[in-house]
This record gives sequence, C-alpha cells and structure tokens, in this order.
Amino acid sequence: MSSDDPRPGERGGHRTASGAEVQGVYRPDDLAGFDYGRDLGDPGEFPYTRGVYQDMYRGRRWTMRQYAGFATAAQSNARYKYLLGQGQTGLSVAFDLPTQMGYDSDHPLAAGEVGKVGVAIDSLVDMRALFDGIPLDEVSTSMTINAPASLLLLLYELVGEEQGVDPSQLRGTIQNDVLKEYIARGTYIFPPAPSLRIITDTFAYCAERMPAFNTISISGYHMGEAGATPVQEIAFTLADGIAYVQAAIDAGLDVDAFAPRLSFFFVARSTLLEEVAKFRAARRLWARIMRERFGASNPKSQMLRFHTQTAGVQLTAQQAEVNLARVTIQSLAATLGGTQSLHANAFDEALALPTEKSARLALRTQQVIAHETDVPLTADPLGGSWFIEALTDDIEAQAQDYIERMDELGGAVAAIEAGYQKTEIERSAYDLAQRIEREEEIIVGVNRYSFDEDVDPELQRVDEAVRDGQIAALERIRAERDAGAVEAALTDVAKCAESDDNLLPVMREALRRMATVGEVCDALRGVFGSYRPSDVF
Repeated sequence: MSSDDPRPGERGGHRTASGAEVQGVYRPDDLAGFDYGRDLGDPGEFPYTRGVYQDMYRGRRWTMRQYAGFATAAQSNARYKYLLGQGQTGLSVAFDLPTQMGYDSDHPLAAGEVGKVGVAIDSLVDMRALFDGIPLDEVSTSMTINAPASLLLLLYELVGEEQGVDPSQLRGTIQNDVLKEYIARGTYIFPPAPSLRIITDTFAYCAERMPAFNTISISGYHMGEAGATPVQEIAFTLADGIAYVQAAIDAGLDVDAFAPRLSFFFVARSTLLEEVAKFRAARRLWARIMRERFGASNPKSQMLRFHTQTAGVQLTAQQAEVNLARVTIQSLAATLGGTQSLHANAFDEALALPTEKSARLALRTQQVIAHETDVPLTADPLGGSWFIEALTDDIEAQAQDYIERMDELGGAVAAIEAGYQKTEIERSAYDLAQRIEREEEIIVGVNRYSFDEDVDPELQRVDEAVRDGQIAALERIRAERDAGAVEAALTDVAKCAESDDNLLPVMREALRRMATVGEVCDALRGVFGSYRPSDVF
C-alpha cells in the first residue's frame, strides 16, 4: 500500500462527510479567487462569515440552553429550576408527541406517548405549572414546537401576563418550522399552505406585540439526524428560509420588519472541521440571499443567528460513556463555528431521557469550554486556515447548487411536494449506513473496538400513570370552565381561519377561556384539513 492509498477505516478515502475530496495538505494557492473583503470581512460585518458580532464570546458567552422536558409540567419545572441552579443561562422546552401533533392527552392517538419524549401541555393550567416560580422577564425560553407553535407561544404570553410581564419583555424562540417536518421529522398537522399562513400570522403578531421573541428557528438539525450531509443540511434549511421570507413578503410584511427575528437551528457532528466550515458557509450564504435576493437593508436582517445541538444520531448505546468524548468534540465544533446558543446532549440519551446527573454533566461540558479553554478569547479562531477557508468555499458552492436546483423545481415547497429533499436525504442516509457496514466509517464501540459489556446504567423513566393524571386534569378543566364561552371562542377560531384575518388574537382568547391545545387544533383541522404525504397510502 502506498502512502497515498486510503487506509482502512478512513472516511471514504479521504473525503468529508459531504463527499468532498480532502487533500493531504492545503496551501495558499488552493484558495483561487479568494477575496478577503468579499468572502470574509471582519466579524460583525457583511457577509458575516467570521461571526455575526464583532467581539463574539469576548463580550458574552453563548447561551447554554439545555433541552429538557418530560412527564408532567410540575416534574419538568423541577428540572428547569435544577438546571438554572447549576448555571444554565436559558430554558429549552421539549414537548411530548401528542402536544407536538396537536392532540390532548386523552385523545386515543395519545395512548402510550403522554410525557414520554417531552412534557405534556394540554392547556393554560399546564403552562402555568411549567413556569411556576420562574420569572419570565428574567429568562429566555426556547420551545421546540412546530405545527402548534403559535398556540404554545400564546400560552407562554398568557402566563407572562399573569406574572405581570408585558409581552414586549418576553424573550425566546419558537421553532415554528413546519417545512422541515414534511422533509424529515413528521410532526405536521395541516397542509403546507395553511401552515405557512399561520407562520406569517405569527411573524406579524410578534412584530407588534412580542418584538423580542424569535418567531421561527429554521431547522436543519432534524435533517442531519435523518441522514442529510452537512451540505444538504444548510442547503435545504436555507431553502426553507427563502420560502418563509417570500411567504411573509407575499402576505404584505416588510422584510426588515420581521427578518431580524429569524433564527436557525443546526446540528454539530463529530467531524469538527467540516462543521466549523459549514457554519461559516451558512452565514455567508444567508447574508447574500437576504441582501441580494430580498433587498434586506437592515444588517440584522442579513445575520444568520443560530442555535446548535450536538448530534443525537451519533450517540451510541454501546459503551455509552464514549459519548462524553463525542459530545465534547461536537460542542467544540459549535463554539468554534460561532453558535449563539448550544445544547450539549447527555451521554445516556441513546438509552433514555437524561437523568439529573447526566444532564448536569452535559452542562458542565459547555461550562468547561466556556471558562477553562481559550476558545472564547477571539472571534473565528480557525479563520484563515487554508483548509477551513477552502472547505467553507466548497460547502457554500455545493449548497448554492442545491438551492438553484430547488428554485428550478419551483422553490422549497414545490420540491417538498415532489419529494426531492426527502429522497436526497434518504439516499445519503443509505450511503452512510453502507459505509458503516463495510467499515469504511468507523464507529467506536459499534463496528470497531467493541466488547461484551453489562449495560445497566441509571435511567430516567416516565411513569405510565402520567397520562391518567393529565386526563383527570382535563376532566376538571372541562367541568369548571364556561362551556358556552369556550364554544363561542372556538367558533371564532374556525371563522377566522376561513378569512384572511390574523389567527393569533382569536386563538389567544380561546386559550384564555381554557380551550385546550387539541380543541383549538381541531377547530383549525375542520377548516384546513390534515396533511397526508403523497407516499402514504
């Protein structure tokens, strides 16, 4: 074997995760056509390749936002208070599957899922309990919710008002990214057109009432978890962003009125250098898209601000403690790449929901990077590396090609309806599985360096009785509320859905009257229908 031949176990014969060939060494002449001013600039300056803020983490560390939620609102509230007490700087709410799908806990389809992958929120009563004793004017809260995101935002606003907090003081993010649900995740409710209408209604509502709240977190994370390459992740995510911006403009909104509150959500894999280049390329692409395609003149409209979560799909049940190393590397990729907030996965998440101990250790991983390393001392610390710059250019060019192909199909929504993104991601996932099977990709403890082990760690369990408690609470709410007022409010929701008026004010009133999340979604389903993908028969 010559020194130039690929060695067994090396990534596709010296290739990145996106398939680009990697040279053995990089030199200045590998950056043909490179222009510092055009392609880089300084941090905080267009095209924001080097970061969206001039001083980055020297001025303020990234928000440490550990994703959490399970069982009941009261149990999740206790976990939030624990994490805040351990130094977490922002909340991040995980909702259970019925809530994500717009079903109450007593719906037949909710059986077996209540409180399992997140917290169950059926009504304003649950939302009060979720944030009991947590002053909403002092925390920033991210909510990972999509199809019914506007409803959870309104519940959050109502709880804030009960605490005496003006809506303009509320800070945080709702994911609210339905397009990626059609591509990679599946927790959609309505067809694309009414889903986009609800999203643009949310943009307008928040611009007026909640200007400090990020109205969408356009997500590539779930595409990465489904098997997308880094190039596909940012291409498909930015294409979704283009669709959202165009839908808002078509609805009559000024781009600079809503674009500063757009945010993004990406995965951080263990391929540290490619991930850093990916984040840099995404910032540069989005800045150019917003300025050149949409004419955005406000610099904040051109900035790609993003949250990062380490790669859950790369965690292994085998030798779970090795995940500590993976999460550390992935967290470094996110911070070296300039993320605005970060969730570091717990090492036991391939087995169950995190325990208090494992969640604390994941938070400590971020705190060590923030306080014991030199990563935060300068903006874009890997900028100027010939390899990083060449890889950034390559990822940008490949992602731009994907975006142009989707434009030819009629845009992201038309491409989704044609199954384009889903097919591309599935092909990449299959190729990766084949490489792992052939041991061209080495997964430590899985297809190499494995041994027989007794796996009996302490795991977080969710009691099946959680659903019984939620059902009992729903029965009390329905018995005690003003049934006539609720029925009238739900009728107003349906009538508004049939018009062009903004849906959020009437939905807020229904929720205030103690209508449940499932009941409001049912009122909308009655007008909009439910989405059924073309490949489901």
